[in-house]
Amino acid sequence: MTLKFTVGDLTIHRIIEQETSFLPALEMLPGLTPEVLAENRGWMQKAGALDANDVLILCFQSYIVKTPHHTILIDSCIGNDKPRPNRPQWNMKTDDTYMRALAAAGVSVGDIDYVMCTHLHVDHVGWNTRLENGRWVPTFPKARYVFGKTEFDYWTEMHAKAPVPPFGDSVLPIVEANRSEIARDEYQIGDHTRILPTPGHTPGHVAFTFGSGKDDAVFSGDLMHTPLQTRYPELSPKFDVDPARAATTRRSFLERYCDTDTVCCTAHFPSPSTGKIRRAGNGFSCEAI
Repeated sequence: MTLKFTVGDLTIHRIIEQETSFLPALEMLPGLTPEVLAENRGWMQKAGALDANDVLILCFQSYIVKTPHHTILIDSCIGNDKPRPNRPQWNMKTDDTYMRALAAAGVSVGDIDYVMCTHLHVDHVGWNTRLENGRWVPTFPKARYVFGKTEFDYWTEMHAKAPVPPFGDSVLPIVEANRSEIARDEYQIGDHTRILPTPGHTPGHVAFTFGSGKDDAVFSGDLMHTPLQTRYPELSPKFDVDPARAATTRRSFLERYCDTDTVCCTAHFPSPSTGKIRRAGNGFSCEAI
């Protein structure tokens, strides 16, 4: 399994926290029919994306991108010591898997210059903070944390109505520590890192593109969770705030990168999780590199 690869002048590491069966395909994708699932069961199982019980297999991971100038972490996964009662595999976790994966990549928490979140869902912000003497403090002490403004404003409003635990324990402590950058769509880091708005899963969901003068790699976050959504871009998971908009955004994204050399780095596809977008009938595929 490839955990490190290079593209252009970028070095990219996958930092895997969990890779496991998640939810039944027919439950997670309300638009999926038993007939379409049956047609695609063979290649999905071969790809390690579907288990024998028709449960989707997802990876939960961060990416570390080393540009010539910065070391950047994309999405900070699940985290430890976080109360997540609705997800037993995530609830009050205390394992060292994530930190060991960082160390195996030759990276320490002090090496990270930026943490960039595609959106602010629970499994993308967890390691933003760690518990220290009963307080949530930034895990990456030297990093600036980049949150999209539309996304941040949405969750600020939601949290004001009723507490949103991941926002309270993994986002607000970063703001209170003055480590956050609330970024508009035109935000860039040097000449290598840009924001690509990809709304639908959440109102302010974004992808991140990397490369000097061109998109050598793109990090798609939760624009798509499973390879089945590349074949059928209209399939939106039950977690999408605006499923119709997410489907439109997904097809536009796949068209944008289809038959290019850009490496698409997905958040949740099973290993190897990365590939190049190619056309497949009326849909697409993500072909491993």
